[in-house]
Amino acid sequence: QVQLVESGGGLVQAGGSLRLSCAASGSIFSINAMGWYRQAPGKRRELVATVTGSGNTNYVDSVKGRFTISRDNAKNTVYLQMNILKPDDTAVYYCYADSTTFLGATTIRGDYWGQGTQVTVSS
Repeated sequence: QVQLVESGGGLVQAGGSLRLSCAASGSIFSINAMGWYRQAPGKRRELVATVTGSGNTNYVDSVKGRFTISRDNAKNTVYLQMNILKPDDTAVYYCYADSTTFLGATTIRGDYWGQGTQVTVSS
């Protein structure tokens, strides 16, 4: 099992910045991709950004040029630096990890989610 603990959400004015962090812990053999998703009220959960173990990144078009995802493999932690925030960025942000964990004498791969952290951008 993998536990993901997020931090860094909050209330910010439009144009401001926030940095989200997500630390993974547990019986981790390896972490493949990590990323962030978000869900606004009344909307489906959407991918915001992902980063692979080798550092390849992917972003939803609406955040390109404003958000930067990064990870510290030694700390099993992923970050999301969010700049020039807009009211449309208001959502609960969820950390995600595609991880291989120990299961007895073998390993198993699975998807894991954090509990979510609220980001509110006021106009």
